[in-house]
Amino acid sequence: MTETKILEKRENGIVIFEMKQKEIRVIVTNLGCTILSVFVPDRNGVYGDVVLGFEHIEDSKTDGSYFGALVGRIANRIGDAQFDLNGKHYTLAANNGKNHLHGGDSGFDQKLFDYEILADGIRFTCISPDGEEGYPGTLQVKVDYILTEHSLEINYCATADQDTIVNLTNHSYFNLDGQESDSVLEQKVWLDADAFTPTDAGLVPTGEIRDVTDTPMDF
Repeated sequence: MTETKILEKRENGIVIFEMKQKEIRVIVTNLGCTILSVFVPDRNGVYGDVVLGFEHIEDSKTDGSYFGALVGRIANRIGDAQFDLNGKHYTLAANNGKNHLHGGDSGFDQKLFDYEILADGIRFTCISPDGEEGYPGTLQVKVDYILTEHSLEINYCATADQDTIVNLTNHSYFNLDGQESDSVLEQKVWLDADAFTPTDAGLVPTGEIRDVTDTPMDF
């Protein structure tokens, strides 16, 4: 059974939560739905925090790394900070050179989400108004962080009152030896993926879907 409790409530609206199961302990906050820590045992039963983050959550507002946060409305980059939809042209904030990155100057990583404690986790919700960061449509976002005995699951749901674009994800960085250990270069990763999307010089996906065979992307 998942145990969820509030560890801290601050005057600025930031709330920090703890979720616990038999083998997992997760610390999250309603500021950007950010995952602050994930404590799990290694093969010898020694617990460590395997996600990277900040000692003070406020530091994430100016760092630009998006450690552990929910990013959106669109995760990743939009080339030239613009797009066309249904014959209409939309201009977004250019916060990454000439491109738009992770929702713009004030993306979801900076939002204070409402919350509801569930039997097996936490539900975060927010409303992004029509025109926010240049996006069309009022968007209602619901994100469930569900803790099971062996895993942390993130479920996203977004609905809009008009046609729009949306692509949500979590932006955690992992070090399976623990965030205070050395680099990840000695760790092995397996990704069950046959293809990847190359990017241009500005790290914007080109639209090509390329086979991973004989490339550095073959994990």
